[in-house]
Amino acid sequence: MTLDTSPAIGRSDAPAPARPQPGRRSRSAAIAPLLATDGYKVGHIRQYPPGTTRVYSNFTNRGSRIPGIDAVVHFGLQAYLQESLMDAFAPFFAAAEEDEVAGAYQRIMDAYLGPGAVGTDHIRALHRLGYLPLRFCAVPEGTRVPLRVPSFTIENTLPEFFWLVNYIESALSAAVWHPSTTATIALEYRRLFDAAALRTTGTTAGVAFQGHDFSFRGQTSLASAAMSGAAHLLSFVGTDSIPAIDAVETYYDGDNGLIAASVPATEHSVMMAGGQDGEVSTFRRLLTEVYPAGIVSVVSDTWDLWNVLTATLPMLRAEILGREGKLVIRPDSGDPVDILCGTLSAEEIAARRAAGEEVAPEEMGVVPLLWEEFGGTVTAQGYRVLDPHVGAIYGDSITLQRAEAIIDRLAAKGFASTNVVFGIGSFTYQYVTRDTFSSAIKATWAEVDGAGRDMLKDPVTDSGTKTSATGRLAVLPGEDGGMVLVERATPDQEARSLLQPIWEDGRFLRRQSFAEVRAVLAAHA
Repeated sequence: MTLDTSPAIGRSDAPAPARPQPGRRSRSAAIAPLLATDGYKVGHIRQYPPGTTRVYSNFTNRGSRIPGIDAVVHFGLQAYLQESLMDAFAPFFAAAEEDEVAGAYQRIMDAYLGPGAVGTDHIRALHRLGYLPLRFCAVPEGTRVPLRVPSFTIENTLPEFFWLVNYIESALSAAVWHPSTTATIALEYRRLFDAAALRTTGTTAGVAFQGHDFSFRGQTSLASAAMSGAAHLLSFVGTDSIPAIDAVETYYDGDNGLIAASVPATEHSVMMAGGQDGEVSTFRRLLTEVYPAGIVSVVSDTWDLWNVLTATLPMLRAEILGREGKLVIRPDSGDPVDILCGTLSAEEIAARRAAGEEVAPEEMGVVPLLWEEFGGTVTAQGYRVLDPHVGAIYGDSITLQRAEAIIDRLAAKGFASTNVVFGIGSFTYQYVTRDTFSSAIKATWAEVDGAGRDMLKDPVTDSGTKTSATGRLAVLPGEDGGMVLVERATPDQEARSLLQPIWEDGRFLRRQSFAEVRAVLAAHA
């Protein structure tokens, strides 16, 4: 017996393609948002002291594992409130009967913890209520909040739903710590690039495009790529993470102006498809036929980056300079500092050439080689800027430290920082954890039998990082323009607090557009 392995396409006896099948809907879809919690939390309703009627918690970044960072950008809460507390709960409240949701919840909990370990009276009560009786008070998103100062607080608005406050902690923490962390690190890149641009060119024009988000494929999920990507866009405009645009338009809609931008770019498969012998032809076709104008980025290390710079580009010099646009060369392997800047200093290169010795392309580096072939201009600050028809981008293994090293070595060789665009990838935005800024949600106050109780976590075995604030909290402006945490706050202090109500009982009291969040960050940066 032999198997027919020939393609079925075009054969008259080929089976008809299968029709797409609709996705399977979980029987517990209506209670999915109530399952978005840690298992140990479902029984806490029975563990709080009898007579508990209110619980008050806060989200705080308690420390930093990144030297020099003493404040964290607050971002992502508005998206969480819309997606997880409104959109996700809509089927629970509107599309299912009480017995259906209670039965589904009971079935899962009985199998998970044992029969009767968790009841459903509270689930039934929430379903009958028809909304989440919670209040969120927060600083405006985009605010740089000092370490150990809360970004927002949560409390219940109806006595019998005290259990709900920390029930949502797991999903809430997961939704907010990552975009806040990304926004904070992106701001550090922006500060680095702004300072370097001012030092070498006298202006920050164009810096918004100098940090480009390349992290999509390295994120843990589409959702994390979208919100981390949106956080990147608070400080930059350049991105290849298109889901970030959808996240911005969905959760931070408004008159946002330019949210994001990119340029046409190749990948290695495109270059390989043309063959190594056809690399020159591929470059020429891209420059003259596919993209006769505008910016186009071409990955150039598929085979021999140095040959591209010293042979291919000189052959195409007329076409490159004749275009109304820019060819951006993208190396993608090797040490980024050495690749872009070369391994020899300007003095060493001059000395070698004065002695009649050759200087290898890798000793020169991408930016100096582009300068030697295409020239450019010199800024008033004395730094060289490549001819506008050519540029460079590097998007592999970039870190804050490497970006700074590239900028410094370029400057030492007489080149402006703006000659290079940096692709910021998942090593920067995904190689982080909730512990990067020790982000945590902790309860600090409760009401039991009608009396308020200040609560404090202060482990004797801890270094002090996990010691929580206590009581009701207020964040007031400091004399130096910063923020001061007030513990055991009075009603008057809470009324004057920067933590103001933004969401209550299932609806927004205040929303921000993305442009407004950007403006807040710019004012605090």
